[in-house]
Amino acid sequence: MPLALLKYGLSSKHREDPHFRWAPELKKSYDVVIVGAGGHGLATAYYLAAHHGITNVCVLEKGYLAGGNTARNTTIVRANYLTPEGVAFYKESVELFRGLSLELDINIMYSERGHFTLAHTDAAMRTARWRAEVNKHLGVDSELIYPDDIARLCPTMNMSDEVRYPILGALYHPPGAIARHDAVAWGYARQAMRRGVEVHPQTEVTDVLIENGRAVGVETSRGTIHAGKVVQAVAGSSSLMARKAGFRLPIRTIPLQACVSEPVKPILDQIVVSGSLHVYISQSARGEMVMGGATDPYGLYSTRSTLDFKEGLMGHMLELFPFMAELRVLRQWAGMADMTPDFSPVMGLTPVENYYIDAGWGTWGFKATPVCGKRMAECVATGTQPGLLRPFALDRFDRFDLVGEKGAASVGH
Repeated sequence: MPLALLKYGLSSKHREDPHFRWAPELKKSYDVVIVGAGGHGLATAYYLAAHHGITNVCVLEKGYLAGGNTARNTTIVRANYLTPEGVAFYKESVELFRGLSLELDINIMYSERGHFTLAHTDAAMRTARWRAEVNKHLGVDSELIYPDDIARLCPTMNMSDEVRYPILGALYHPPGAIARHDAVAWGYARQAMRRGVEVHPQTEVTDVLIENGRAVGVETSRGTIHAGKVVQAVAGSSSLMARKAGFRLPIRTIPLQACVSEPVKPILDQIVVSGSLHVYISQSARGEMVMGGATDPYGLYSTRSTLDFKEGLMGHMLELFPFMAELRVLRQWAGMADMTPDFSPVMGLTPVENYYIDAGWGTWGFKATPVCGKRMAECVATGTQPGLLRPFALDRFDRFDLVGEKGAASVGH
């Protein structure tokens, strides 16, 4: 060990810098109150402080830090969407993810693997070709490839014709990546706190205070807090929270389940998705096979898991990757997906003045964490809808100007 490092470690002059700087008490008022301490809420708080100098910010969470959908997702990052609006939005998110470890001073374990969206039908091939052309037009690296290329790039996949759903081709997206979801949330939380933002877990928002059509604060399990502006970022509870603010959302909340296998040595470097089979898989840095499927077919505010999901998922997994037959499932869980009619999120201004919304993420909220935080902070700071968020405004449903992203859903809904 270098002598300088040993002297540093034994010295009493260097005080430990705590990872999180918790505020002991709530203040009576803040410039901005953010409801929801998941990745999106924490990212919004960080960018408000770092980019706009707004530090009198409070983030409220009814549970523990990033314990909702941020802790329950499968960590895939990609930009290969279908609509020009969606591609441009997620392209910026991928660019931000690539520099996030350096910006937040924490290793988010960002790993580009290559993302395959398999096509088993002629219709799926047409959609893959459509997506590839839109992606390339907007500068996103995606292309339609065929079985020979798939076999070369992903040799562990079963490319046999003697299966129920033969693989005809795939949309290949080389920048597709995975990252450590907890590290992303922890990094944003720590850097926001260092800039003066307060984060209060175990603090449930029970009501939104509205006066003359504008939000002025929130009622919590720890008392009343006044606020200049309020932001809701509560994932699957979006409709319930919006109702407290006095308006309705075109959102249906349904469970989305996933599971992981016991860890094994690295064997699957790629991210493999089949929209036709409603499954996706990648291998984590710890060696676990991370697998997910389609959303449940009914609305439910619950994070329970089911045997039916697991049985259906494994049938398709074993067809794609027969080597997994001997693996055991280590754990299984569910999140709550808030689905909009056009499968695109809702961000920005609402009918209530000074009340902002970040909702409708369905199955792809994690991959939007940096760009949503950055652009929502811009929206809150300026009081206007940023250009990148304009297509995802809530009033698009009144104008019938939808952003149809169902064709780019990695799991069928």
